Amino acid sequence: MKQPLKSAFTGPGAIARIAGAAMLVGTLAAQHPNPMFNRLQLKDTFSLLPNWRFFAPEPSMHDYHFFYRTLNNAGETSLWQAVDVIEGRRFRQIAWFPSRRSEKAVVDICSEILGLLERGFSTVVRTPGYGVIVGHLRERITGEAAGGVKGFQFALARATGYDTSTTPEMIFVSPYTPMDPDSASARPRARQRAGRAHTNNVSSRT
Repeated sequence: MKQPLKSAFTGPGAIARIAGAAMLVGTLAAQHPNPMFNRLQLKDTFSLLPNWRFFAPEPSMHDYHFFYRTLNNAGETSLWQAVDVIEGRRFRQIAWFPSRRSEKAVVDICSEILGLLERGFSTVVRTPGYGVIVGHLRERITGEAAGGVKGFQFALARATGYDTSTTPEMIFVSPYTPMDPDSASARPRARQRAGRAHTNNVSSRT
């Protein structure tokens, strides 16, 4: 018993066998749900150990949706429009699904904003996630608008996905945001919505 075990770590190819065994043990340990094993991933500087935790400890129960509306130079406000980043699933996406990153980005941004919302919107507007949304909307509006748009406002709503029996909840409405980043210093306070509002009502509000 000792001889075969010893020969596995000595002789030709010993380094490769040791490295393979270390990778196997490290990979298995990285999948363990106990937080104690997270230390292993913290030391994995180059992300060599894969993470195959298919199910989150607390699975997501809601979908988040962004809406925006614009203000033109004549003082007219457009209808609310949805920012659609979730697309229908196709069979080929089992192997190749790069656009899934935009959906994941929405979830991450919402988690960051919601975690800081209690501190006030003055804190939220300084987060990287808020800046990403503002930058994305500026680029989107610039490409869609024929001109004359001087600013915009966006809202975040939370729904239960395919469960249409539950009324979507309005989380917040952002401050007015100028299209010109240099004039973005004058921001009114955002209106946070604690009640529930149907997304169809959002799209019809002017």
